Amino acid sequence: MPRRLDPTDHRAITDRLRIAGDAGLGRRRQDEDFGWDKAHAKSLLPDVLAAVSGLQERLYAEGARKLLVVLQAMDAGGKDGTLRDVLTGLNPAGISVAAFGVPTEDERGHDYLWRVHQHTPGAGRITVFNRSHYEDVLVVRVKGLAPKACWSRRYAHIKNFERLLTDEGTAIVKIFLHLSREEQRLRMQDRIDSPDERWKFRAGDLDDRALWDDYMAAYREAIERTSVRSAPWFVVPADRKWVRNLAVASILRTTLESMDLQYPEPEKGVEHIVVT
Repeated sequence: MPRRLDPTDHRAITDRLRIAGDAGLGRRRQDEDFGWDKAHAKSLLPDVLAAVSGLQERLYAEGARKLLVVLQAMDAGGKDGTLRDVLTGLNPAGISVAAFGVPTEDERGHDYLWRVHQHTPGAGRITVFNRSHYEDVLVVRVKGLAPKACWSRRYAHIKNFERLLTDEGTAIVKIFLHLSREEQRLRMQDRIDSPDERWKFRAGDLDDRALWDDYMAAYREAIERTSVRSAPWFVVPADRKWVRNLAVASILRTTLESMDLQYPEPEKGVEHIVVT
């Protein structure tokens, strides 16, 4: 049985979910609650989000470093819900979201990282990738869109690309929302049965669902081969949305705190100015 986690200890939560070596997707429970009480955990979230918001203000004011958050999940895994529940309280002037679907004709005419690099965060900003460059070692692999000799080289490309970003002052957090196959079934059925949610469902989602084991194998290898100290992967149990939200918020708080962000020095003598 997994050791209980203190829901107020965001650093311990972050450490538990960080991947170093074996991703162990088959051993990680997607419905894990870490012994938390649901009502208590939900009551903690606003304070964690307030701390993240304050840290974002420092990042923006400092105007030097950046934060890239990569969100990956299977269909119905909770990427949009995470954006809504965890990130909507941040200052919109300092955050952007980039979603990567099927490449356009123009994008296909360039290397696969070209479209991604254009959306990496500028100084003082946070950017969230809703899906990402990892699709090129996930979908491309599972659906046979390129030979193994091609996609297998991309792990090294990705690590070098992310090293470039971190060398230039970008902190990187990569989060896999680990959903169970049964929970995906329930969420997909709920979409089909709910008129207001039906638009989210595509028939192709069932094709991807049939390839579940192949996707898990692809995720496992991608995570294990690209999780490094400077750009770590975190595997977040995603069946319980309230656990997911507190876990992701804790990871963001820990990451921003570790950056030791500082407000810039004010102009000399400004403290003596009296506005009339």
